Amino acid sequence: MITQLVDAMVSLTALMEEESERLSRSPYIPELGEIANAKLRLAGRIEAEVARLKRENPEDWLETLDEETRDTLSEASRSLRDASIVNSRILSRQIELSAEMMAAIAAEAQRLTGSRSTTYSACGGIAGIEAPAPISVNARL
Repeated sequence: MITQLVDAMVSLTALMEEESERLSRSPYIPELGEIANAKLRLAGRIEAEVARLKRENPEDWLETLDEETRDTLSEASRSLRDASIVNSRILSRQIELSAEMMAAIAAEAQRLTGSRSTTYSACGGIAGIEAPAPISVNARL
């Protein structure tokens, strides 16, 4: 009854641990999109299993579990929580680094292209505008 839920939790934990380990070694993983899709599928499976358990046993379904099953589910939940925390921190840092890198590239492109324009107003005033430089991103790297 609980086996499918625990299996999905263990699979998601292993996937997040692998992703975190690979991202800590290298900022670029070609399979990152596939990993994200697999994580979404596993999270959906966990949600579906919990919903099914609640539907099949409207009262507190956790209370109906035997001690061994409850311990197994608790351990899987703790492992998933721990892996999620580490994974979240690494992904947040990767996103921050990407944003910082894009900002640095944009600033350098703007400096090199001199995309600053000056306009004169009817009263003789000067207004300067710094338009962002166009950036082309090579998604294939």
